[in-house]
Amino acid sequence: MLDKVAIGPVSARIYQGADYGKGPPIVLYLHGGAFLDSDKNVDRPVAISLAKAGAIVVAADYSSLSGNLFPQALEVAFSVFSYLANKRAGLGDRKSLLFVAGEEAGGNVAAGVALKARDQMPDALDGQVLISPLLDPFMGTSSIRKADAIGMRRRWTEGWSHYLSGGGCHPYAAPCLCSRISGVAPALIFTAEDDPLHDETIGYGARLKQAGVGVRQHVLPAGTGWPSIYGGKSDGALDWQENVSRHFGSFLRDVSVQPQLH
Repeated sequence: MLDKVAIGPVSARIYQGADYGKGPPIVLYLHGGAFLDSDKNVDRPVAISLAKAGAIVVAADYSSLSGNLFPQALEVAFSVFSYLANKRAGLGDRKSLLFVAGEEAGGNVAAGVALKARDQMPDALDGQVLISPLLDPFMGTSSIRKADAIGMRRRWTEGWSHYLSGGGCHPYAAPCLCSRISGVAPALIFTAEDDPLHDETIGYGARLKQAGVGVRQHVLPAGTGWPSIYGGKSDGALDWQENVSRHFGSFLRDVSVQPQLH
């Protein structure tokens, strides 16, 4: 429990890999769930994969306080981010790098945190990890047609309707519609060839690159069980975890060498 967060106590689970060293990076992790999931008593495979790369991962329950509504969900997540930015020595040390990460709906909120951090806490965020972020409320890409096959189209439609019912389509709520994305923290972006969120993920990465943001982008092959990270049906073997951990470890090393490279 993070009991000194400005917005109020926030439940969190800490994941810590065995190989973290001095000054370990700290990752605020935001779970997926199509803006509908509020179950905080489950393990988060993505958070475990990030921790295996040597990070201390804070999996914060942004849903319970916010009802998975915008802007409340972003406010809770950003409040936790602000707390970690000011108190990072309590988990790592004062030199620990700070990242925000999330998959699917959590990837949306993570991208929103990165935008808000640029606007309100410049240089506090060292990197963002966007894992098949749910970014397009219009669900208008070509790859989203695969959503029916994995049982996610209706869930994502309902999730977007729920999330945006609290505050309209603000750029922080749908980062792919944000007209000003320059100056945000470097991004590590993941998707897969059989991911219905492939096109909006790749499109956002391309826009970040065009805006001068450092981007490392990885597209996993089909058949790795990728849709399972956000509850989609998948016939593939679940072997994406090592890829996420390895590429995140590489991203950490790159950012630590040039932490101001935004």
